Amino acid sequence: MRKIVLFFIPGVFLVYGVAAQHGDTQSVSVRLASQPALYSKNAVMDLFQNQQFDEAIAYLSPILQADSGDINLLGYAGYAYFMSDNTRAAATCYRHMLSLDSSNISALHYLVLIRSNEDPEEAYSYAAQLLQLQPDREPWWRIMGELSARRGKPDAAAGFFEHAYSMMPGDARAVAGLAELLIENRSFARVDSILEGALEKDSLNSSLLKLRVKSAYFSKKYAEAMVPGQRLVASNEPASQALTWLALSYYELKSYPDCIQTCQHMLDIGLDLEQVYYYEAESYTKLHQYRVSDSLLRICLKKAIQPTAEWYYDVLASNHEALHEYRQAIAHYDTSYYLFKDPTTLYTCGRIAETELHNMTLARKYYLRYLAVAKPTSTEEKEAYRYVRRRWMN
Repeated sequence: MRKIVLFFIPGVFLVYGVAAQHGDTQSVSVRLASQPALYSKNAVMDLFQNQQFDEAIAYLSPILQADSGDINLLGYAGYAYFMSDNTRAAATCYRHMLSLDSSNISALHYLVLIRSNEDPEEAYSYAAQLLQLQPDREPWWRIMGELSARRGKPDAAAGFFEHAYSMMPGDARAVAGLAELLIENRSFARVDSILEGALEKDSLNSSLLKLRVKSAYFSKKYAEAMVPGQRLVASNEPASQALTWLALSYYELKSYPDCIQTCQHMLDIGLDLEQVYYYEAESYTKLHQYRVSDSLLRICLKKAIQPTAEWYYDVLASNHEALHEYRQAIAHYDTSYYLFKDPTTLYTCGRIAETELHNMTLARKYYLRYLAVAKPTSTEEKEAYRYVRRRWMN
């Protein structure tokens, strides 16, 4: 449930909401008309103040059916639906508001928030109307930049972000949006300049720190990744990509213990990723601690191969066996054992070598490997185990 803070000004109700898509805390005003015969303004205010949005919907719905042309009532209902995560119903209310008042700022803003993920094109059209109505509002320029980037229009996005940044250099979201595009264009000097300026004012902003690490890594100025990267480490921010760039920066600087420490930190905060083990293993190799490196690489191998792959190898092998392509079948079973260590696959290799290929030397090799690791549990496995012991142990 989104948290809100309500401010009251005579005749105006300002909603400060946390918007998931844009993180916007921009106030959106809805002018209220007093209609005591239909609904109580105080009752609605109380429900909103207590974040009882489902109750607000239950209260407003029958009234809305009686008077669906009341813009203020539609605004109330749309907001209640929005805060209850029923974005479809909220969008219906806000679209109805626009049919009654095409320049309604509140309806346009909420439709931008609601439609940004599902339909950036539609959201863009609403944002363009906001910008046309209020060209002096920096958030609309920034949102146009965000939506242009989502629509695959980086040049247009850069223009909007540049304008937003010029209007409000302290807006971290405008800085981040512009910096992301500048990194893609490899304009690293400009990126570093605007990021450093923003970080002087907000040194712990995780979005800016991530971008600063990214810029340092991709510009190969690895030492510059250290300070922002360590701030991310200290904050326990689960920034997997930025922390990976930090670890790689340490590796490129041949600071292998620091690379290992960064990888350990990532594992400690739950980033149990294949590449983390790999970069840590590479660092241990550089330090000549080969056994430690081997143990980490084995974890990498297990993570790289999905457990369900065992089924695929088994089916491939059985297909080849059915086609009398016995050597290919053995090869697939052998690979399956190497990856997943199921002893019964060794027995199957021995069986095919013995009964189909009549290659007793190969059969003996697989059967003896099977006896060394087998731990039979089912009746069928125990019978197979007894047979191999009796037939091939001598």
